[in-house]
Amino acid sequence: MKAIRKYPMITVTLLIGGLVLLLSILGLETVAQWIASAFAVAAGLQRGTGMVREMIHGRWGVDVLAVTAIASTIAVGEYVAALIVVLMLYGGSALETHASGRAKAELHALLARTPQIAHREVNGGLLENVAVTEVVAGDLLVLRPAEVVPVDGLLLSARGSFDESVITGESLPVDMIKGDVILSGSVNGVSAVRMRATASVTNSQYSRIVSLVGNAAASRAPVVRLADRYAVPFTFLALALGGGAWLLSGEASRFAEVMVVATPCPLLIAAPVAFLGGMSRAARNGIIVKSGGTLEQLARIRTAVFDKTGTLTQGRPTLAEVRTAGGPAPVASELEVLGSAASAELHSSHVLAASVVASAQDRGVELSVPSDAVEHATDGVAALVDGCRVVVGKRLFVEASVGPIKEEPLTGGQLAVYVGFDNVYAGALIMSDPLRSNAVKTLDRLTALGIQRTVMVTGDAQTTAEHIAGLAGIAEVLAGCRPEDKVRIVRDLTPGRVMMVGDGVNDAPVLAAADVGVAMGARGSTAASESADVVIMVDDLSKVADAARIGKDTIRIAVQSIWIGLALSVMLMGLAAVGYVPAIAGALSQELVDLATILNALRALKPGERSSGVRGASQ
Repeated sequence: MKAIRKYPMITVTLLIGGLVLLLSILGLETVAQWIASAFAVAAGLQRGTGMVREMIHGRWGVDVLAVTAIASTIAVGEYVAALIVVLMLYGGSALETHASGRAKAELHALLARTPQIAHREVNGGLLENVAVTEVVAGDLLVLRPAEVVPVDGLLLSARGSFDESVITGESLPVDMIKGDVILSGSVNGVSAVRMRATASVTNSQYSRIVSLVGNAAASRAPVVRLADRYAVPFTFLALALGGGAWLLSGEASRFAEVMVVATPCPLLIAAPVAFLGGMSRAARNGIIVKSGGTLEQLARIRTAVFDKTGTLTQGRPTLAEVRTAGGPAPVASELEVLGSAASAELHSSHVLAASVVASAQDRGVELSVPSDAVEHATDGVAALVDGCRVVVGKRLFVEASVGPIKEEPLTGGQLAVYVGFDNVYAGALIMSDPLRSNAVKTLDRLTALGIQRTVMVTGDAQTTAEHIAGLAGIAEVLAGCRPEDKVRIVRDLTPGRVMMVGDGVNDAPVLAAADVGVAMGARGSTAASESADVVIMVDDLSKVADAARIGKDTIRIAVQSIWIGLALSVMLMGLAAVGYVPAIAGALSQELVDLATILNALRALKPGERSSGVRGASQ
């Protein structure tokens, strides 16, 4: 009954077909022909109305041939073939709907599990159920076992376990302790826990992902639009071949037979199904691709550019040493330099800021809430801490406030965060941020995928950048770059399309400038960067190579499916033109072509033999 309600025209066509068959058996062939022809004309008129609307919007091809096929088969008395053509048209639409539904399954899974209710603590521990939209930052919430986390927050219970598979693609539960960040959209474990909301639902990570996914599903890729254009010459070819067959043979039935097998459903169905499959496959692997066009761009990338901190490196720097300014009377002690720097960085979104704050807290340093804090993207932070003007960041940034600073000597893999107090240089925090363990393998995989050039563009010191680039196997290093420098560099790079991989916040300008901007946004607001075209939801650099592989697989399968459908249709048209494919057989054959093309396009949902190593490499 559900199928009948969903596809009423298929049901009616089958019932009419059964009635026509029964009348033919009873010897009432004339009545059967009139009933079948009348129904086919009605179906043709319905499709014709849709055809006119499509032509007004500049898209035509499928319905022109379909209506022509119905009219011609009725005209030559092939009423059974006319019914099969009607069934083929509506059956093709049903196949496309089913295939698209399967391809969208991963995307819809995100939408279907969006939480609606939150349990908020009031009056010293009492719970009230409120709509998720009413939750604000600072609210105390209780998560019951197996409930979806409604908003981003911090864990208040001593321990908790959460399933983040829908968000990050990580299949194993994540164990957390008090103070850890909980992502909205993850699923609580077997025990009830308490949390403090840090964002409203509209500003939480899961809602942003859902928004990105919705936009992705609605997008049309250039290859899909290219397939639309293929329909126009294909239509003229079919009409010319059918007309020629009629003219040469003198039989009008030849024209009808060619029209029956000419409907290019595979041409227009294959590409959208393949792109939806590719985006679903990406979502299942913790990669949000914002549009189908991005998949096509990923397939054409020839140059890959990487930021350093948090991208090629682990993004969790550790404090190796605190160096105070030299001289007989140091401006501040080591703990004062660390504490003031951490206080100034307290509200910063940069990965180094979180490490500085964590290092101070681990050493028991009491922090002060800063005022007048201003963050200068990629350079540092200036803030008022306990009445003292503190500047923290790169050497050139701090020099602008305190005067010339001698560059701190560093060993491989180290970087320096400079600190100034009230226009005087106070010291430096020496941080160490090692290379990601899978960086070398990821770059090797990108090279195997056709990336011809890899470049590191970073604002860090030359020696540190060269050390990390050498470990990763990147020959080209551009250090000491400001945001505007990165944009200029990326725009000037060749060959081919350029992909920029960064952290999604501090690299927002250059992510927007690249042909494909990839944000490493495993945790926090970086996942929702409006500048990025691709958002990596799991803290795994290998997903960048996965995204490139998915893009290549999707384009290959989409184009392959288009040409398979075209080749089979042209072959059948040629056979029909010389009289080897009767109208009824042609109609049935075209339905098989549709099915074969759609099944091939659905291969974009899963990695095949060529890409089976991708998943293994990212584990």
